[in-house]
Amino acid sequence: MVAIYLAPVYLLVCVYILLRGLHWIQVLHAVFQNVWVCRGIGLIYLFVVFSILIAFMAPASGFRRFMKLLSNYWLGVLMYTIMTVGIADVLRLLLKYPLKNLNFPGRTLLFGNVGTAVVGIICAVIITTVSIYGVINAGNIQTTKYDISIDKKAGKLDSLNVVLIADLHLGYNIGCRQMEQMVEKINAQDPDLVVVAGDIFDNEYEALEDPDRLAEILRGIQSKYGVYACYGNHDIQEKILAGFTFGGKEKKESSVKMDEFLEKAGITLLRDEYVLIDDSFYLYGRPDYERPGRGIDERKSAQEITADMDLSLPVLVIDHEPGELQELADAGVDADLCGHTHDGQLFPGNLTIKLMWENACGYLKKGDMHSIVTSGVGLFGPNMRVGTKSEICDIMMHFK
Repeated sequence: MVAIYLAPVYLLVCVYILLRGLHWIQVLHAVFQNVWVCRGIGLIYLFVVFSILIAFMAPASGFRRFMKLLSNYWLGVLMYTIMTVGIADVLRLLLKYPLKNLNFPGRTLLFGNVGTAVVGIICAVIITTVSIYGVINAGNIQTTKYDISIDKKAGKLDSLNVVLIADLHLGYNIGCRQMEQMVEKINAQDPDLVVVAGDIFDNEYEALEDPDRLAEILRGIQSKYGVYACYGNHDIQEKILAGFTFGGKEKKESSVKMDEFLEKAGITLLRDEYVLIDDSFYLYGRPDYERPGRGIDERKSAQEITADMDLSLPVLVIDHEPGELQELADAGVDADLCGHTHDGQLFPGNLTIKLMWENACGYLKKGDMHSIVTSGVGLFGPNMRVGTKSEICDIMMHFK
């Protein structure tokens, strides 16, 4: 319903951008003053503007994939267009009215055609540069290393090399090419254990580029103790429109095909349960807080998940969202490994996200517990990262 209420705002913003853009290019060259040229540009612009709705309504097909990709790129470009053009217009208005008595060289030119052309070129360069950088940056998966000490004995283990990944968002944005790069990065760390902290899928199983090939790529992850995962809030079967979900009050669940895909990929899914690995440490996989998934009405509390564990051994938890840190620390958890936040994904989101979570991204010590939140491998919505990075986390854990 939120998307419906925001639709008029979206359309008004798009009209504003169109009018400002037409005014700028008409100043640049007389050819753009031709009514048919303007109509042609307007039609192309409308197609892009409504690509979000077209992709939502189109049946699963190559056309839908194209429209999804187009709309995801468009959302990122639109965001920075609004910011750049909006700031430019506000500054010009301030100089034209409240600061009209402020004299500086070129003031007269600024409010004429020359000023419009120059400001438009500057805005276009900024928008283009940031957008291209965002796309390239999103495709470059980096490795972030952590070194932590857990004051417990872990059987015969002195240390454990854990690779944390999250937010793959396999679907329209993320496919085989990115997974091949990710697996190569993981294997280069020679991990003992690989954990996936949710949002493996991007809401639609049908969005997978090539399920069999993707599963084959993920089976290539080399890990002594295997690959374990929990589900996140996007590991459910539902259609989304510009990041907003639709549907009734029925419970949202993962598709059976999603579960089968993980089996084929050699990934063990933990549904509010734990495994004791090599009689040395516990690994618990928590379902998502708001969308616990099929067969789970309400996930176990922090105290419940450690109730029947031998807390003299290290307890590692994978949880999609980095919440309940104090509760987990009080329950005896030694490491809480999460994703979900994307570190904001796009500037200025990387700044505002810190207001929403105690540990929005990176490392935090909570009592005796280590909280590590990854910015994730994949993307949600705009196919860009600005001010953040796609990453895997290589965590070296040392024991007594």
